[in-house]
Amino acid sequence: MTKPWRILVLAPLDPSLIRGILEPVAGDAAELVFPAERERGALLDALADAELVLADFSGRLALDAEAVAAAPRLAFVQMPAVGTDSLDLDALTAAGVPVANAAGANARSVAEWAVGAAFALCRHLAWCDRRVREGGWPQLEMLGRGARELRAQRVGILGYGAIGSETARLFQALGCAVSYWSRRRRPDATATYRELDDLLANSDILVVTLPLTDETRGLLGPDRLALLPQGAMLVNAARGGIAPDEAVLAALESGRLSAAALDVFDEEPPPADSPLRRHENVLLSPHAAGTTLDAQLTITSVVQENLAAVLAGRPVANVVNAVEPLVRRR
Repeated sequence: MTKPWRILVLAPLDPSLIRGILEPVAGDAAELVFPAERERGALLDALADAELVLADFSGRLALDAEAVAAAPRLAFVQMPAVGTDSLDLDALTAAGVPVANAAGANARSVAEWAVGAAFALCRHLAWCDRRVREGGWPQLEMLGRGARELRAQRVGILGYGAIGSETARLFQALGCAVSYWSRRRRPDATATYRELDDLLANSDILVVTLPLTDETRGLLGPDRLALLPQGAMLVNAARGGIAPDEAVLAALESGRLSAAALDVFDEEPPPADSPLRRHENVLLSPHAAGTTLDAQLTITSVVQENLAAVLAGRPVANVVNAVEPLVRRR
């Protein structure tokens, strides 16, 4: 009898939920295991005999080079999300381990959050909510704060993958002039391509949808943010490391940015004493732009289909590191 696959679950979800997702697919062909604790030592111990890994999208139990080296039997990693920045793809590729994500699964959810955040910034919705809850009625103050219609804004989008392109489509439907920059120019794009510095200089609202890589880390530092029009707005739905917290805060204090909507931060959650938590013109979100029931159902379907494919020896979808089909490691 073939020994069951050992699936190590690192995703920070309730074990009963994980079992409800994976056990109907795996049946007797796989055994689900969890680290004894959600800390580094327990991760390395659990990896010793893991063959399949459902990765941790929170990044706390990251699969770096040391973790990969601790997993000699590892044959496949599934990220139940889109971003893979908590995985050392170079180390996994060198070890011959395919990595798959749920590409595009939350594109609509993130795009809708970006548009909603832009609406909120243009109309100062979070500020208004706080004032009314405090007993105020700042109806006329809205003009002094520069409330604007969204359609009047020039929107620049950094990144034009599944999320960026969907975001562009939604902004265009609202009448916005939309431009984009990505590392690869997209011949099928509906938005106007601009070189990076030109995009920044012509964006009243800058929306970030890029993945975090060595190339994009720190991309929006002080010098680049200074290229934005005075009083521009920033919507970051990607990763905090692309637009570091300190640079964003400095741009807010100087007035280069009039407001920012941040779903992501350098450190998550941001420290209790982070000035961003207290800034009147910052809309804060807990890395939840893609967290909708709709997106999670799609991600669940991707995970189930890939697990079924692995157990049946079929190719899996959305492999991000171009590794050849699986070989079981004894």
